[in-house]
Amino acid sequence: MLSYQHIYHAGNAADLHKHALLAWMLDYLTRKDKPLSYIETHAGRGLYDLASAEARKTAEAEAGIGRAESGQWLPPDHPLMRALHDVRQRHGASAYPGSPLIAQHFLRPGDTAHLAELHPAEHDALAQAVRGAKLHRQDGFAMAQAVTPPTPRRGLMLVDPSYEVKADYGAIPGFLSDIARKWNVGVLVLWYPVLSDINLQTTMVDTLGTAFPDGLKSEVRFPPAKPGHGMVGSGIFVVNPPWGLADEAARLAAVFAG
Repeated sequence: MLSYQHIYHAGNAADLHKHALLAWMLDYLTRKDKPLSYIETHAGRGLYDLASAEARKTAEAEAGIGRAESGQWLPPDHPLMRALHDVRQRHGASAYPGSPLIAQHFLRPGDTAHLAELHPAEHDALAQAVRGAKLHRQDGFAMAQAVTPPTPRRGLMLVDPSYEVKADYGAIPGFLSDIARKWNVGVLVLWYPVLSDINLQTTMVDTLGTAFPDGLKSEVRFPPAKPGHGMVGSGIFVVNPPWGLADEAARLAAVFAG
């Protein structure tokens, strides 16, 4: 449970899908002059160096943010590209923001952020990377239950586990239902891998679709990172999706399909 380190996968195709939609939603939500809460259950270290030995070992970023930049998949004024430019201005040309730093780019004075990370080294790195957030070194699902409904009540939660614990697939629908009952105005964003050889994610998403018929599902496909790799796509399920997100998700899916 504590072995996963995202530095090996930072900036890959799944990150591009997840972070492009997350940045779009945060940009949309922060246009209103009303305070916002941001909650993240599995934050990671927040800031990644794509020139590090770990990132270069897998080279997964080349098929993600690298391909997006070279192919101009996202315009320069896209929310993710604005956040990426800001982070690289401060941390160098090989820097890549995890979701906590993407959120930090958009959050304003008066907004609040709760970030959970259980891995000791990742938590220490997160503390160095982010400012102004409340950090929790504990299980992210437990943290989310403890802080919801948040103050302010308007806000977004990102649920982004590694899925090393396969039981998460079965537990997440109930978890999101519990959170939604307590926090019925929250935008709840779940990332999940699209896998080639098991149907755990399909059962999970079908259950979520029944529980949240107005939820938004966005899935994209891409080649596996290496031969035999089980992840062949990326999925996002959003409870209480912001207006316009469906159009942005469709536009992004068309880019991946092209």
